Amino acid sequence: MMTKALAAMMAVLISLVAAAPAVAQGWDPREEKQQKSKLVKKSNEAIEAFLEADPSLSAYFDKAYGYAVFPSVTKGGAGLGGARGKGVLYRAGAPMMKAYLSQVTVGLQLGGKKYREIVFFRDKAAYDAFVDGEFEFSAQATAVVASDGAGETASYDEGVAIFVLDKAGAMAEASIGGQKFKVKPLK
Repeated sequence: MMTKALAAMMAVLISLVAAAPAVAQGWDPREEKQQKSKLVKKSNEAIEAFLEADPSLSAYFDKAYGYAVFPSVTKGGAGLGGARGKGVLYRAGAPMMKAYLSQVTVGLQLGGKKYREIVFFRDKAAYDAFVDGEFEFSAQATAVVASDGAGETASYDEGVAIFVLDKAGAMAEASIGGQKFKVKPLK
């Protein structure tokens, strides 16, 4: 009996010692949950901003198999450029995973800007390719600027439709590059 109690106390002590460095560095599991909530909240706000800019996008939200929302993508360049963003992958209107966007561009470019981006997936195959990390936009992929009525004339290309909405900044650009994506569990 004493051995079981001693083993239980040792297990608790070991777990406390193991967690000490993380606590000392400021890690708090509640903070991670708050960050998840903040990312989902910002993604939902981005959806509202897209719908306000172009109400016709509601058809995409209603009919798409899924979509990835990047509430803030930061892009900059001077000859060589890049972009990064973090967002949420949705399925049937529910947040499923964190999504990460990265881009490298080469060419004539100068400046920086922030924008929102939504990638709609027409079907399961396009959605699964995104989740499996097999999804990448080539230099030829075209994003439609969300404005009143743009959703009515845009169409899917190879199973995806991309919409962007500027937030701030200015950038002159004549460059080529592609976007890559990865996903992680939404903890």
